[in-house]
Parts: sequence; structure tokens; C-alpha cells
Amino acid sequence: MVTFGEVMGMLVAADAGPLADVTHYTRSLAGAEINVATGLVRLGHTAGWVGRVGDDPLGTHALAALRAEGVDTGQVTVDPEARTGFQLKSRVAEGDPEVVYFRKHSAGSRLAPSEAADAYVRDARHLHVTGIPAALSATARAFTHRAMDAARDAGSTVSFDPNLRPALWPDRAEMVRTVDDLAARADWVLPGLSEGRLLTGAREPADVAHRYLERGVRRVVLKDGARGATLYDASGGTWTQPVFPVRAVDTVGAGDGFAAGLISAHLDGLGPQESLARAAAVGALATTSHGDRDGLPTRERLEAFLRARAAA
Repeated sequence: MVTFGEVMGMLVAADAGPLADVTHYTRSLAGAEINVATGLVRLGHTAGWVGRVGDDPLGTHALAALRAEGVDTGQVTVDPEARTGFQLKSRVAEGDPEVVYFRKHSAGSRLAPSEAADAYVRDARHLHVTGIPAALSATARAFTHRAMDAARDAGSTVSFDPNLRPALWPDRAEMVRTVDDLAARADWVLPGLSEGRLLTGAREPADVAHRYLERGVRRVVLKDGARGATLYDASGGTWTQPVFPVRAVDTVGAGDGFAAGLISAHLDGLGPQESLARAAAVGALATTSHGDRDGLPTRERLEAFLRARAAA
């Protein structure tokens, strides 16, 4: 599996409360795409990430941390002219934390197409894409289009998670138009229900899914928070999966865990229902730790979790 995007340094508040009042932080990493790559490696797959980091301590740490996880960083460029972006993240007892970004003109936003990246993507069985790189710059948007074309030309499957970030776009209309176009170019689209409604204008979940299936998408998986997820297939099949109850301490990264589980199931040749169960399990486990990647399970932990739930 190959993915691409921006990695950022992340400073996670050591104590609960408004970020303006926090004095101690723990260093970590952030980035939807590196979360997915990390999740797949922990499940026993080979995964690579393409991006740019600055020639600075945050960039050095990011590369070392990804390599330590086993993520292939052979197509990562160290940019001598731009800094690695970072973010501050609050600590909360439950629910969504406050996140503040410092990423304008970052090294990650300077991602640009190249022949080497095209070849790297073509060698992968699967490409995972999010809507974030397309929001960062014109060159990162061009990279997104070219990577999707390279994967499709090579016969690889392509998944797309909208990961809408309104703050990164000049206006909502451009965000919806661009992300909707990218979604229709993928084999699978993995939106949250609210994202799907915004992108398609449809209200009912089945109508959201059919808007993409009619445009050539093979699978649409709608995530609806505590109400679980539903997979709609181009063959006309529909499968549902409830959430796995866990003690969630941080919801950031749950969607990335879900994507990693779904891609893992695809690489292992599982059917739709088993794929949804694996995706839901990885997504649930991702919420049990404060870091975006900390809760992503190994294959052994995932299987033990699923066995325990099946026996309950």
C-alpha cells in the first residue's frame, strides 16, 4: 500500500484544559496518511508514504519515527527551504480535542509530481488518498491527480477518504467541487455521513452512496459515528457493521484506523462483512489512546480483540 500527504509534528497537552493555559506537552506525530500507513504496517502489511519534510528537528524525528514503525520512506524528500508543519492538540477526557495548526507554506505543502513518485505508486497493489493534500497547494493537488491516474493505469485499487478540512480551503464551494471530483475517480469512497451529505447534496445514506456508485465507484462505505458503518457495493449489495464499544479517550485518528482496517482486509482477500468488522475494530481501538497513532493495533491485538468480542 502507498499513500502520500503531509506529516506534522504534534504537541499533545500533558494536562486537560484550554491550550492557552497548557505549559507541558508530549511530542508525537500527526497526519491522516501516516496514520493509515502505520496502521497497515502494524497489521503485517508493507506500506510506503510519499511526502516532504523540512531539514529541521521535527522532520528528522518524523522520518526516524516512521522508519522505526517500518513505513517505507524511500520517496520522502527533505526540503532545505521550508519547515515541517506542526500542531497543538488539547487533552480531553472524552470527545474531540481542540487542534490548532501551524502549517502554512510548510515543506509538506510543497509536494509535487515526479516520475519517481509515479513509478512508486504504480508498483503498489493499493493507493490510499485523502482530500487533505489537494487543499495544501496547487502542486500537491496536481500530485493527487497524477498519483490516482498512475494507480488506475497500473490496475491497482484506490481508496479515497474525503477528510474534509474547511480551514485549509479558500471557500466551501471549491472544497466540495474538488473533493467530490477526486472521490468519483476512486474505486472506494469512505466518507463520514455528514461529509457525504455535503459533497453530494443527498440526505439519505443510500442516496449518498448511489451518487458515487452511479459515477463508477465500486464501493462506498458510509461511517455514521456511534451508529456504525454501512458498505454499499456496485453489485447492489449492502452490509452494515455496528461499532465495537470501547472506552474512547481521543477520537482523532478513528477514521484513519477504519481505513487501515478496510485496506488490510482487502489485501487479505476478505469479504465485505469481514472487511467492515476489521475496519470497525481497528477504528475503535484507535480511540483508546491519546496519540493519533498510539492505539492502532498489531495483528495479534486485533485478533485477540475480535475473539473477545465474538465470545462476549
